Amino acid sequence: MVLQIHDDKRVRTLVLDRPEALNAFNIALYDATAAALRAAAEDPGVAVVLLTGNGRGFSAGTDLLEMAQIAADPDFDQGDGGFTNLVDALVDFPKPLVVAVNGIGLGIGCTILGFADVALMSSTARLKCPFTSLGVAPEAASSYLLPLLLGRQAASWLLLSAEWFGAQEALEMGLVRQVCEPDDLLPEARRHAELLASRPISSLIAVKRTVTAPLRAGIDAARERENAAFAELLGGPANAEALAAFAEGREPDFTSLPPGW
Repeated sequence: MVLQIHDDKRVRTLVLDRPEALNAFNIALYDATAAALRAAAEDPGVAVVLLTGNGRGFSAGTDLLEMAQIAADPDFDQGDGGFTNLVDALVDFPKPLVVAVNGIGLGIGCTILGFADVALMSSTARLKCPFTSLGVAPEAASSYLLPLLLGRQAASWLLLSAEWFGAQEALEMGLVRQVCEPDDLLPEARRHAELLASRPISSLIAVKRTVTAPLRAGIDAARERENAAFAELLGGPANAEALAAFAEGREPDFTSLPPGW
């Protein structure tokens, strides 16, 4: 099992459950989370979904060992769609999504916040968008959603630098609504989720639809641009060096790449 699912007071809690890998998303976890979101969307007894992670990580992003296998094997079994499947489910999810960032969040563990209706973060958690350090492009419409949330310069720095940033900075930038002490994070996130879940589901759906509908065209266009750039860069010299460095436990060295890379 890679995903825990619990129901209480019209809140469905999804807990990413690969703690040995800091809840890195492999294809199984991508597809399980996507399926759980779709099931919650269709369940008339669920008003709100609360997403968090088990252990000391929220999510370490895409499983890089599996990414290396995919890059090396065009016929690698990608299940129901993996990453794309999850982002499709996030884009279409019609009910409030509350995210509690309990530990480190990299890649999709950070960019998923672009789809959160309410996000809370542990004071000890850190986030990173590691795309340039992996030699790839942004994902999950982050090139569109993060500038909307944070402003262009803050978003550009996060996406270009691949630097860590902490909870207080995330709060000041507007990426999360509240920072909590670690022991208070889940109770406070549940308080937010249960308050929302006490409202009429039909009204929650209507509010979310009116808020997100103007963004749909921009999200779709951003995903198309990002997917094209990602496909071009995946397996290229920079990405190959980044994945080799990860497998060998060293820092990547991009200084000897061919010109233009």
